[in-house]
Amino acid sequence: MKLVGELEEVKTRLTIKFEEIAKEWLQYKRAMIKESTYYNYLFIINKYLIPKFQKKTLRKLAKFNYNEMFQEMTKTLASKTIKDISNVLKAILKYANQNYKCDIDLERITSPKVENKNLKILNKKEKKRLEKRCLKENSLKSLGVVICLNTGMRIGELCALKWENIDIEGRMIYIKKTLQRVYLGEKGLSKVIIDKPKTRSSIRSIPISNKLYEILAPLKKVYNNEDFFLTGSSDRYLEPRNYQYIYKMQLKKSRVKEYNFHILRHTFASDCIEVGMDPKSLSEILGHANVNITLNRYVHSSIRIKKKFLEKL
Repeated sequence: MKLVGELEEVKTRLTIKFEEIAKEWLQYKRAMIKESTYYNYLFIINKYLIPKFQKKTLRKLAKFNYNEMFQEMTKTLASKTIKDISNVLKAILKYANQNYKCDIDLERITSPKVENKNLKILNKKEKKRLEKRCLKENSLKSLGVVICLNTGMRIGELCALKWENIDIEGRMIYIKKTLQRVYLGEKGLSKVIIDKPKTRSSIRSIPISNKLYEILAPLKKVYNNEDFFLTGSSDRYLEPRNYQYIYKMQLKKSRVKEYNFHILRHTFASDCIEVGMDPKSLSEILGHANVNITLNRYVHSSIRIKKKFLEKL
């Protein structure tokens, strides 16, 4: 009778559907992660995983060809998105293995590699025109572009930046928060979250150059510490998607073709490498989790830089 009971228990356990396991895992993780991370996981589960697996039981999940699924995804999704989906999926399946005594071979699930594409940067003329235009306008919103070109700050970090984070006397900018809009799991519902950056290394200090000091020092006297940098108000902020629009208008006014906002960060990093900054220092300024990210992403110096160093031999 005991053996029959155990077989029935196994049979019942293996008929549990993916959606139940995913929701259970998410509740288990919720107390351990940031609110924004929770909602990002929820988005991935609802958008990509449940439509694919909701009717599949644990028995079927053990036999599923995950690598074939990821290969199919490469036709429509960016490699970084697929990587994020893969990480969440494997965490859910690991939870199922541990808590429901499944036998899903996680080692056979190959996470797709994130492609290291040649990063686009602004050329010298484009950068000069954009900076000149933003400085001429001299509004907080236009100066946000100048700050990012000279610090490598992410757009969410800029949107969360307050004047209390700008230390003029010590000549430092302190990155402590990031601002983002997150999906709440219900159709059409979302909210803005201002929270700590995604990694511990993203909480950092960035030196203020002489150029930025001349711009920021007079403004520091005008605004209160609680005011957001981009709005000059303590109760009003700009979220990234709205600031993206403002940035694109600056590109248009500067006669620079449209680029994603992240090109400002790439341009800053490439400029730092060009003038000889060591990768470790640059990694700390950019807030990378480790120096290898910086090395893989930016130390692929251009032909011009290579020639410059070879001439020194």
